Amino acid sequence: MDNLENEIENKVNETLSDHKNLKNSDVLPSAEHQDEKNMEMHNNKENLSNQDNKKEKNKKEKKPKKIEQEINQEDKVQEQNNSLFQKQELQENISSTDNQENQEDNNIQEQENEVKKQEDEIPISTTKKKDHSVLKLCFIGASILILFLIIFSTIFALLNLNNDKIISGVFIKGVNVSNLSKEEAKTLVQDFITPKLTENILIKHDDYETTITPEQVDCNFDVDQAIELAYSIGRSGNLLQNNYSIVSTLFSNINIDAGFTYNSEALDKMITDIADKLPGKTIEPSYYIEENNLIITNGKDGITTDIPNLKEAVINSLHHLATNQTILIATYEKKADKIDLAKIYQEVKRDPVDAYYTSDPFVVHPHVDGIDFNISFEEAQKLLEEEKEEYTIPLKTIKPNKTTNQIGTEAFPDLLSEFSTNYYASNVNRTTNLKLATNKINGSVLMPGEEFSYNKVVGKRTIEAGFKDAAVFQNGKVVDGLGGGICQISSTLYDAVLLANLEIVERSNHGFVTSYLEAGKDATVVYGAIDFRFKNSRKYPIKIVGTVSGGVATFKIYGKKEETEYDVKITTRKLQSTPFKVSYIDDPSLAKGKTKVIQGGMYGCKVETYKSLYLNRELVSTTLLSRDTYNAMTKIIARGTKE
Repeated sequence: MDNLENEIENKVNETLSDHKNLKNSDVLPSAEHQDEKNMEMHNNKENLSNQDNKKEKNKKEKKPKKIEQEINQEDKVQEQNNSLFQKQELQENISSTDNQENQEDNNIQEQENEVKKQEDEIPISTTKKKDHSVLKLCFIGASILILFLIIFSTIFALLNLNNDKIISGVFIKGVNVSNLSKEEAKTLVQDFITPKLTENILIKHDDYETTITPEQVDCNFDVDQAIELAYSIGRSGNLLQNNYSIVSTLFSNINIDAGFTYNSEALDKMITDIADKLPGKTIEPSYYIEENNLIITNGKDGITTDIPNLKEAVINSLHHLATNQTILIATYEKKADKIDLAKIYQEVKRDPVDAYYTSDPFVVHPHVDGIDFNISFEEAQKLLEEEKEEYTIPLKTIKPNKTTNQIGTEAFPDLLSEFSTNYYASNVNRTTNLKLATNKINGSVLMPGEEFSYNKVVGKRTIEAGFKDAAVFQNGKVVDGLGGGICQISSTLYDAVLLANLEIVERSNHGFVTSYLEAGKDATVVYGAIDFRFKNSRKYPIKIVGTVSGGVATFKIYGKKEETEYDVKITTRKLQSTPFKVSYIDDPSLAKGKTKVIQGGMYGCKVETYKSLYLNRELVSTTLLSRDTYNAMTKIIARGTKE
């Protein structure tokens, strides 16, 4: 029994010792290993129990039966006690084992948390070290690059330090000035621009054509400024900026556009003139007074030039010297305005005013005839209800008590200007037209600041007004037209007005050079489309006196000379001459081999007209009046085809 108890106690101690070793070890046992230990303890207990049973069996076989019974009895009691004791021991061991297992689980969890914490800390620390290394490498690389750029820039700058040429890749208005000195570049660019200034830019709308040259509107290009700008490239910045400019220009060329200026007033006049001469243009309602009648002409729908668009296109072509381009005139349809009778009545109706003048200061106050409708306003409105091209409203003139002519010649004491042109008196119809127009103008008086309109004074050229058919320019040919020849009267008056130093408001040249005046001195008129207007820009009133007689048409302008009176001289300068073409037509009524000139040819040209003012024979000023273009007139020859 004692031996059995000792063996059991030893086994229990071994078990407890194993648990302590597991607890103190660096590596914790796994669940599978713990199961193996428990199984081993169970097997050991079974083996000890089997051994005890065998020993007890042997003792029983040797002892007497009685003693065997007593022993058996005692063994039972002892066995029960041992069993109870083992049971308690086992429970205590199991409980201790459970506590140890719980403690071990907690230790395992703590170790796992510690390992995880270390794992989390290790990558962060490593990443920081790696980032620090990358930044350090970047800093070193950038420093090396900057040092290289500085060294390269310094060497590059030293190589270009003594270069006095424009760098490569620089153009001025498309002209390559690379590696040229300033003087060489200027010569090259001017050689490109100069011939372009006299080349034509074609302006066209359907069959209507005209031209304009950069020279006509004083186009100017600031070549010097462009050269300086070209030379400054690669020199105007710091070391790095200059080197960058030099290198970048090698791969991406720079084109410098020279500064561009032009005469805006001259261009506006040319654009307006082109628009006024456009065939099929819209004609607005107009009116004029003829004797005792107010003639109102209905408007006519047509097309109108888009002047801003045309001006922009012309400026763009001038700027880029695009003399090889054709500008198409943009137009849009426009309906003519309705006749505004109330407005016309307000402009026409006036009360009579007597003429008078004062000596100190000298001021002439001309008479003013009173005008009014000779019918009621309602009756006049009713006349306009009928669809007609022209309406006639009778007027009554109310004379003042004293007219300007009645105050005598002292009101217009000085002859300010005089101009004459010749005509063929044998052409009866044309002579009649000249006299009609002149008679309407003769005696007109303009007060200071007052405007004269040729079309308003002369009126519409109609058969009823007495005008005849005579030669006119139309579509490049000379044809008969009603009122032919009256442009000679407007042209003669134009030159008289210039010599009187009066302000020109509106004036246009003919399409062809006239036979009675040199180019640049004429003034064409077309009723309802092109007018000749001027203003009395002098301090005193003027009086116009016109005559047509003996083949000479003359206008004289009278007034009072001012304190400073200039002598006026009108000159012209021909810029270009255009030869005429010859056209042949077959004439079956003319014998074969015979020819006949149907229309004479006429040279075209471009001219400038100037007005020079002299005081005591000294030149004071010279003013450009106009730049005019005249087309060449085709010579037409008939060839006989009759056999």
